[in-house]
Amino acid sequence: MTPTGSLSNLKVIDASRVLGGPYCGQILADHGADVIKLEPPAGDETRGWGPPFLDGAASYFQGLNRNKRGIAVDISQPAGRTLLLELLADADVFLENFKTGTLERWGLGTQELQARFPKLVHCRVSGFGADGPMGGLPGYDAAIQAVCGIMSVNGERGGDATRVGLPVVDMVTGLNAALGVCMALNERATSGHGQFIETTLYDCGVSLLHPHLPNYYLSGKVAAPTGNAHPNICPYDTYQTKTAPLFLTVGNNRQFAKLCEGIGNPALATDPRFASNADRLANADALKVELETAMSEFDCAPLSEKLIRMGVPCGAVRTIDEVVADPHTTHREMIVDIGNYRGTGSPIKMSRTPVSYHSAPPRFAQHTVEVMAEHGLDLETYRDVLPGLDPVAAPEKA
Repeated sequence: MTPTGSLSNLKVIDASRVLGGPYCGQILADHGADVIKLEPPAGDETRGWGPPFLDGAASYFQGLNRNKRGIAVDISQPAGRTLLLELLADADVFLENFKTGTLERWGLGTQELQARFPKLVHCRVSGFGADGPMGGLPGYDAAIQAVCGIMSVNGERGGDATRVGLPVVDMVTGLNAALGVCMALNERATSGHGQFIETTLYDCGVSLLHPHLPNYYLSGKVAAPTGNAHPNICPYDTYQTKTAPLFLTVGNNRQFAKLCEGIGNPALATDPRFASNADRLANADALKVELETAMSEFDCAPLSEKLIRMGVPCGAVRTIDEVVADPHTTHREMIVDIGNYRGTGSPIKMSRTPVSYHSAPPRFAQHTVEVMAEHGLDLETYRDVLPGLDPVAAPEKA
C-alpha cells in the first residue's frame, strides 16, 4: 500500500532504538511518513526483550516499529557513515538517540549535519541532554521515574515509592519528540530551514509532575504517595461496591450531586461536610465511608454503567484482556491487525487525512536491498557495512 496521511510527503531516517525514539517514528509512520528504520549490526535490543516473540522479534519491538521499512548499517565504520549521509540527502527528518558525543566523534554532529543539510530536522532523544550537571549520562524509564520524583508520589498511602506500571516517561518523550518534529516542520515551511530538537527523558519526567509541582510551588509541601486518591480532588479514588472496586473521578458539585442520586443517597450532596470540593477533600475518609456504605448495595458493572450515563465520570477496574475485548476499543479502531501481527492503534483521529496501517514491523534488515536501489546505491560498494544483507540479492564478491 502507498502510505497516506498528513505526513505522506515526508521521509524520515529513524536511527533510534528501544522506546522513546522508535515510538516517535511509529507516530510519524502511522500518519504517512516514509520511515526507514536504521538498525546497528546487533539490531535494536528490544528485538530480544521477550518472550513473547513473533517471527523472531519480541512483542516489545513489535509494539513500536509498525509501518517502517528496515535496514541495518554499521555506522561505526567510515563507509557506514557515508551511506548514512547518502540516505539523509533527501530526508526531511533524522531521528536518533545515540549516546551524547557519538555522532560528534564521527563527524556527524549537529553543526556538521546542519551545514550539509540546512533543511533537515534533526531530533535527538536522550536521557539528560548534552550539557548540565547530568549531561551525557544514560537514562532508562524506571531510573528517570525515580530521579524525577514520579515514584515518590506513586504507591499506597504510607507505603514505599513505586514505579508506574508502564514506561510513561519513555512514551511521553516519544510523543514530545513527534510534536517537536511537527513544530519544526511547520516553521521550516516559512523559514526554509531545519533545526535541531532535543527531547530528554529527564525533562519529560519533570513535566509530568502535575499537580504535584504546582502544589509544591504554592504550599511548599512535598507530596507523598496517596494510593488511588487524588491530592486535589474528592471523590477521586477507588470505592468498594458489592462485587468489585469502582473508580470515581468526580470533578464538580453537579457531578457529586448526580453520584449521590445514583447511589440512592441524595442527602449526601447537601451535607455541609461535603458541600464543596475543598470540604470533601478535608473530610475524605468520612466521605469514603458514606459512599461505600451506599455502594455496597450495588454490583460494580451495572453501577458503573448507570453512573457514567448519568454524567458521573467513573470506571470499573478492568484487566488488559477485558480492554481488548471491549466493543468500544474495536469501534475506536484501537486494535490493528496486519497478517499475523496485532498492534495498538493510533489515538490521533483526523477527518481528512486519517491514519493508515500498511505494514507490520520489519524483520532485521528486511528492506536493505529495496532502500539501496531507491537511492541508486551499489550494494557491493557498501557490502561490508550492511549486516543481514540477503545473500541472494547481494552475490558474493568476486
